[in-house]
Amino acid sequence: MVCTFGRGGRVTEQGRMSKLLLFVSSVLLCCCRTTRAEIFTSIGQMTDLIYTEKELVQSLREYIKAEESKLAAVKSWANKLDALTRVSTADPEGYLAHPVNAYKLMKRLNTEWSELESLVLQNPADGFVSNMSVHRQYFPDEEDETGAAKALMRLQDTYQLDSEAFSKGKLPGVHSSAVLTVDDCFDMGKTAYNDADYYHAVLWLQQALKQLDDGEEAVVSKADILDYLSYSVYQMGDLPRAIELTRRLVAIDPSHQRAGGNLRYFEQLLMKQLREMNQDYQPPSEEPIQLGTYSRPKDHLPERESYEALCRGEGIQMTEARRSRLFCRYHDGKRNPHLLLKPVKEEDEWDSPHIVRYLDLLSDEEIEKIKELAKPRLARATVRDPKTGVLTTANYRVSKSAWLEGEEDPVIDRVNQRIEAITGLTVETAELLQVANYGVGGQYEPHFDFSRRPFDSNLHVDGNRLATFLNYMSDVEAGGATVFPDFGAAIWPRKGTSVFWYNLFRSGEGDYRTRHAACPVLVGSKWVSNKWIHERGQEFRRPCGLTEVD
Repeated sequence: MVCTFGRGGRVTEQGRMSKLLLFVSSVLLCCCRTTRAEIFTSIGQMTDLIYTEKELVQSLREYIKAEESKLAAVKSWANKLDALTRVSTADPEGYLAHPVNAYKLMKRLNTEWSELESLVLQNPADGFVSNMSVHRQYFPDEEDETGAAKALMRLQDTYQLDSEAFSKGKLPGVHSSAVLTVDDCFDMGKTAYNDADYYHAVLWLQQALKQLDDGEEAVVSKADILDYLSYSVYQMGDLPRAIELTRRLVAIDPSHQRAGGNLRYFEQLLMKQLREMNQDYQPPSEEPIQLGTYSRPKDHLPERESYEALCRGEGIQMTEARRSRLFCRYHDGKRNPHLLLKPVKEEDEWDSPHIVRYLDLLSDEEIEKIKELAKPRLARATVRDPKTGVLTTANYRVSKSAWLEGEEDPVIDRVNQRIEAITGLTVETAELLQVANYGVGGQYEPHFDFSRRPFDSNLHVDGNRLATFLNYMSDVEAGGATVFPDFGAAIWPRKGTSVFWYNLFRSGEGDYRTRHAACPVLVGSKWVSNKWIHERGQEFRRPCGLTEVD
């Protein structure tokens, strides 16, 4: 929402149109990691590899130049000796009769051919190989490539991106030369196939087959694509189409070691199913497989559909009645001395539970200092395993984070004091300032910030997470919203602003409505920092209510 600020002014909200159909560059196969499994979670660190690649290209060009120089020298030798041997072999005795020729022959064979041998044995690749060896420790490996592929599939699901549009860059409003080739699409499908994710395997293998049928050149053969695609379609339960694809495979490669057996098995299985259901054979649909042909399998997340819809800007429950209850105001923290001369601008984002946004809270200079302090320490963000209590990485939280203490820099201390002044809550028992960077595909699926019973042992000292103060330190071109599936709210990142909400009721009970998520970043880089404020020390700052849900 955009406010015109006067004392107690009412919010006027401009419609937020989703920017979700922006094309994602296909070149996602570089990342920098400090521990294993830190896959594509930080644009901030991935940018280092852009410069590494540039340096390697320069090294490669130097190698090519050296090879060309070496080859030119060898060619010069060959041309000179070719002319000379034509003369000498025409009349060997007459040639050697001249003492100069005899001397030069001895000299060539004893000295000059040895020099040529040394030249040929020189390896201009040594410098390039040495440079590669230095940088190889930072190169992505197979696990990283798999993570990048899964990031694309995550974006495809969340933002309902068609494989063909994705692969060819034909999304509305975007003109890009970044495309996925037949081999790229095949590798995407194979990654999903190896993970037994046949839903995505079908989408990408079908796209690879379509592009190959359209005449695009590729390293992978049509037989290989049909082999993987037919079995993936079978796993999706579409026997007629699996049979059709396997027949195409047999026609291309009659000696294929699996195709004939698979075809007989598929046909027998289909006939058995038809007899049991007393149905006649129906030929497979001639429509190409695309997004929506098959249903995506259900997973662990019950609110998956509503969560992803909110990420796309759909299903937001902002009614006129609710909008009329949202206001903007100047906030002085109940006449806090730090805010009396310069109160902060406060906007209501949601009425119940109450979520507010503070404008112009962090300056560009403060943001850059926080990022500068955090970058060297960014590591894969962890979550606490509910069964073991041990911090571990998880696929549903894909980002990198670092923790900053107030004593490290005046900027961090100033931000902490600002949060205390605005919220009226002490930060003495709060957690350190956490800085997180989400790369393309980076996300944090629906979760609670507060701990549920039985509480972790570390909460016995400072209590549960009472409130969340979230700072947006970058704008995001597309995606990256903070969404609340329970009541249908979506809050979009705006650089320099912060949002605040309570995770607990005044009684100390968790407010389960505050289950929220960080949507995958579709285009851009998302930087945030947050302060989790705990219960201890707030007894007189936020007194208990009379009921459980006050």
